[in-house]
Amino acid sequence: MKNKKALFIIDMQKGSFTAKTPRHDTRGVVNRINSLSQIFRALDFPVIFIQHDGTKSNEFIPNTTEWELLDDLKTHPTDILINKYANDVFYNSSLQSELTALGVNELFITGCATDFCVESTIQSGITKDYNITVVADAHTTGNRPHLKAEKVIEHYNWIWQNMIPTQGRIDVKNFEQIKKEIIAY
Repeated sequence: MKNKKALFIIDMQKGSFTAKTPRHDTRGVVNRINSLSQIFRALDFPVIFIQHDGTKSNEFIPNTTEWELLDDLKTHPTDILINKYANDVFYNSSLQSELTALGVNELFITGCATDFCVESTIQSGITKDYNITVVADAHTTGNRPHLKAEKVIEHYNWIWQNMIPTQGRIDVKNFEQIKKEIIAY
């Protein structure tokens, strides 16, 4: 059976990209996400935008500026929008039923924040036996008290490259590698 791919774009929301919360290589990450989105749409693979709904904590409330996707992200009417309520997008969301209905078994992961929502979603996807490809240069985070953002990203890319998956697999590849492989698909 051929793998049906889906592109995840996690938490690329205005409230996560402020002067108080700068993110590493935002412009580059957005450009790579836009390019991948265009390729996925052309191949009729789902593009899934995931937005944090923090209504319970009075932040990232749907339809507020903080909740909105970054202006530079290119969306399309066929894209799927999923609200998430915890770091892990699978938790109490409609994601699993959407993926099942679409027959998706391979996830390409991008977004913000590497060490929270991206990491949690990858861990959850692994335990659900998905094949996962992390786009090494299309996820971002901010500086942490003890580690610069670039090192956080490098660290998690290393962790994911060395994980032991369940029934699926996990790969970490940069945008250019993925672009070549998918176009050849």
